[in-house]
Amino acid sequence: MSQAGKPRSSAYETFPAPILPSRNGFDFHVYFMPTNPVHVQHALQLHQRISSEFPELPIYRVWDRPIGPHPTAMFEVQTTTPHQTGALFGWLVVNRGPLDVFVHPNTDDAYRDHAELASWIGKPWPLNLEILKGHRTK
Repeated sequence: MSQAGKPRSSAYETFPAPILPSRNGFDFHVYFMPTNPVHVQHALQLHQRISSEFPELPIYRVWDRPIGPHPTAMFEVQTTTPHQTGALFGWLVVNRGPLDVFVHPNTDDAYRDHAELASWIGKPWPLNLEILKGHRTK
């Protein structure tokens, strides 16, 4: 029950369809410019802070170049529950510094995840969506 005695939304505990918790719920891609020393330093420090402050979350290597549909250097963090997603989202809003964060859910349609269901913390970057067309996962 909520503070007002009303029932809580099930969205606090489970992702709404078509988001698949078995596919990591949400991905957070932290973008930075690899030619900007301030960005590189902040990205490396942020990667370490997330690893320390959110040890339960999968965090992947720092890429120093574009990879997949991502147009610049980045690293990825995954969340598997609505609580993790909300906590990391709020934390990144406050701590991302000069970096931008691309956030997308994981469904069975990678193109839609990246093109239609995504959100940004900071400024949006153009993605290479062509490589995702027709890419569905089950």
